[in-house]
Amino acid sequence: MGTLPVRSSRHVDLNLLTIRILTNLEEFDGYAYFSRDAPAGREPDHEIVCIDLDRDRYDPEVLGALSDGTLRAKRFRSGYYLNHIFGEPAYLVTEGRRSYVFGRRLERTIWPYFVKRILTDFAVDHGYLHLKAGGFTFEDGSATLLVGPNAGGKTVFLTQACLDGARFLTNTHVLVRDGEAHAVPSAVRVRRSPQFDELIEGHGLTPHLESGDFVAAPELLFPGPPRDHGRVRTIVITDYSPDRPRAFERITAEQAGLFLALFADGVVNYGLKDDLLAHHAGDLGAFTASLAAMREQLTALVEGARCYRANVDMLDPSVRKEVLAELASAGGPPDAGSGPVHP
Repeated sequence: MGTLPVRSSRHVDLNLLTIRILTNLEEFDGYAYFSRDAPAGREPDHEIVCIDLDRDRYDPEVLGALSDGTLRAKRFRSGYYLNHIFGEPAYLVTEGRRSYVFGRRLERTIWPYFVKRILTDFAVDHGYLHLKAGGFTFEDGSATLLVGPNAGGKTVFLTQACLDGARFLTNTHVLVRDGEAHAVPSAVRVRRSPQFDELIEGHGLTPHLESGDFVAAPELLFPGPPRDHGRVRTIVITDYSPDRPRAFERITAEQAGLFLALFADGVVNYGLKDDLLAHHAGDLGAFTASLAAMREQLTALVEGARCYRANVDMLDPSVRKEVLAELASAGGPPDAGSGPVHP
C-alpha cells in the first residue's frame, strides 16, 4: 500500500490477542470501545489502518481496484458493513494480518466488524469458541456466562451482579476453550440514570455508536479489577419481560445448546460465514472442520455447566440476592433437568 499518513494510533489489549489501530485522524472515536492498552513491547496480532477520506483524498477508482475480491469487501463498497451497521461506501484491503479501510466515519467498522471477524479468525485458528456473551465471576473464580436475545436484559443483569459483589469478566465477547472462559476487554454501554449521570458528565464519556447511550471502561463502573478468565460453572439465558410470569429455572443442556447455537455463536450472530470461508481461502474441508469443532465445543460447554433461563428483575435487591446465591453455589450436577429454582 505504500506510505500512508498516520496521525494517531492505539495498541489495544483483547486479553488473548492484541490489535493495533492506526488512523490518519488526530482523534478517533473508534478508540473509545476498548478499555485496555496492550503491554509495552508486545507485537500486535493484527493491525487495522483506517484512512478517513475527508482528511486525505484518494481516487475512488484506484481504491476500488485495490479492494479485496471478497463478498465482505463488495458489501463495504456498497456501504453495508455488518448486520444492521451501514455507512458511506468504504474500501477494504487485506494484506495478511493487516487490514486497510478507506472511507468516512470508520469508527463504525472497528467494533461492529473488525473486532468480531478477528476474534472469530483467532478462535478457529487456536481452538477456541467465540461467543456473543457477557460474564462475571465469583470469589472462587467460577464464571457465569450471560446470553440472550437483544433487549433481553443481559447488560442490566451483568451490571447489577458486578455492583453487588461479582467481578466483571466480559461485556460482549468471550473466547472459550475446555470450559474456561477468557474475557475480551471492552467498554460497557451505560445509559443516563441517577446512578451514572455524574460518571457520564464527569468523564466526558463517548456516545455509543447506535443507541444514544454512552461507553465506559468497566474499571470506572465496578469495584475491583476485571477478571481475565474463569471456569464456566453456570450459563444464564436472560429473557426479561415484565409482562410474563417471573421465573428463574434450570433448563437442560440440550435446550441451552440449541439456544446458544442461534443466539451466542459468533459466526451465526454476526453473519460471518462468508468471512470464515474466506479465512480458509475457500477450502471447504477446512471450513467444515472449523464448524464441526465449534459445534463440539459448544456441546461440551453446555454439558459441563448448570444452565438457567431467567426472567427476573435484577434491580430488585431481594431477587438479585437469591439469584446470585444460586449461581455462586456449588449446586447439583450440570445437567439435572429443568425446573424452577426461584420465583
